[in-house]
Amino acid sequence: MRTIGLLGGMSWESSAHYYRLINEETRRRLGGTHSAPIVMVSVDFAEIEALQHAGDWDALTERMIAAALQAERGGAQLLVICTNTMHLMADAVQNAIAIPLLHIADPVGRAIAEQGITKVGLLGTAFTMEQRFLRDRLEQNLCLEVITPGPEDRSAIHRIIYDELVCGVVTEPSRALYRAIMHRMADKGAQAIILGCTEIMLLVDQSDSPVLLFDTTTLHALAAVDAALAQGAA
Repeated sequence: MRTIGLLGGMSWESSAHYYRLINEETRRRLGGTHSAPIVMVSVDFAEIEALQHAGDWDALTERMIAAALQAERGGAQLLVICTNTMHLMADAVQNAIAIPLLHIADPVGRAIAEQGITKVGLLGTAFTMEQRFLRDRLEQNLCLEVITPGPEDRSAIHRIIYDELVCGVVTEPSRALYRAIMHRMADKGAQAIILGCTEIMLLVDQSDSPVLLFDTTTLHALAAVDAALAQGAA
């Protein structure tokens, strides 16, 4: 099994789920006491968040490249960025390293395609919902129509992620708001909804949605195990 490199800490709440999901799936497939060989580089999210909201994506790209190179030097043989938003610089990171980067949109897109879905809603940070980096990859590769909530709903989704979920805070009023937003998206024709922020799975699950949910955290983590096992290294 190849060593998985995780770029984490964005936030560590979701990174912990990546670690757990990857190791649970490895044990399920290999049995016994097996666990996944993992190298994690975890950053200080307070610094990342400040740069995000300042719009300093050049500085963020430099930090992500430095973290990726650190993981590669540490023995990682494939790389997973444990956040949707920071895939904005996925191409730059891939160009800076010699190991493959597993893009979060790809396993999500495959799972959507398997269901024959053509129109999906996207929830995430304002950066993910309003910029094109994730939507374009899904739309161009799969001919999907990707829709996002209206401005007020986008603002509420973003606020809850940064003020609550990244701090491990889960509240019933926020869950109720996300439920209402998902129902509005279904009313707009979304056949499914992408949970396009790795913390959203802490707040809602399939029972909260009127349509099928695709959780990027789980799909990305399982795809990492697929990739790590693909070459059958001992």
